[in-house]
Amino acid sequence: MSGHSKWSQIKRQKGAADVKRGVVFTKMTREIMLAAREGGGDPEANFRLRLALDRARAVNMPHANVQRAIDRATGADGGAALESIVYEGYAPGGVSVMVEAATDNRNRTASEIRAAFTRNGGKLGESGSVQWLFEQKGIIEIDAGKRSPDEVSLIAIDSGAEDVETDGSLVTAYTTPSSFEKVKSALEKAGIAVASAEISMRPTTTVRVEGDQARRVLRLVEDLEDLDDVQKVHANFDVPDEVLQHA
Repeated sequence: MSGHSKWSQIKRQKGAADVKRGVVFTKMTREIMLAAREGGGDPEANFRLRLALDRARAVNMPHANVQRAIDRATGADGGAALESIVYEGYAPGGVSVMVEAATDNRNRTASEIRAAFTRNGGKLGESGSVQWLFEQKGIIEIDAGKRSPDEVSLIAIDSGAEDVETDGSLVTAYTTPSSFEKVKSALEKAGIAVASAEISMRPTTTVRVEGDQARRVLRLVEDLEDLDDVQKVHANFDVPDEVLQHA
């Protein structure tokens, strides 16, 4: 799993979100709208909305934009035009890919996602073709900084984390969806800054790809993530560190 965790860390370090701030705000607006439409506009009573608001704050999304998204989702039309869809497919080397999208036009979104797969040597699959290779988990990433990674890992495990991976100062804690909030709160109460926290899909197995094939997989993931309608991309790749560092 570490290859994908490192990929997330590298993207944060490069500040990709800041470079594409307009795209990030569009994605966050849709994430907030979907969460508010599903569970209401009160973050205290809507865990998914609380997570979305945390992510919006992390990218410095203006409060006015956040409130506008909540109002649109909970207003008279209920944000009815926006729907959540999962696409599944294959990247080069047999890597499985799941794409979470939020769209008001299924045909446009499917066309753009299919084109990204084709352009990068992959192909779109049928519904259910790769989803069985992933399981829903809480994923909390922490840059331990001056704290000992072992200390951070122990706090995460003691508070209910199922599994913890360390890579230098990066600590990634995996939880069940039900224990996610408890673990996140325990880390924050211990004064540990959380770099990112979300309910996501973790691959149950990984596929090792190297060289040009690995670079094509990363290009596909990046192309998919750049699409306005795409909220998240999950893939079960494991690639060499040197390829990640030069991606």
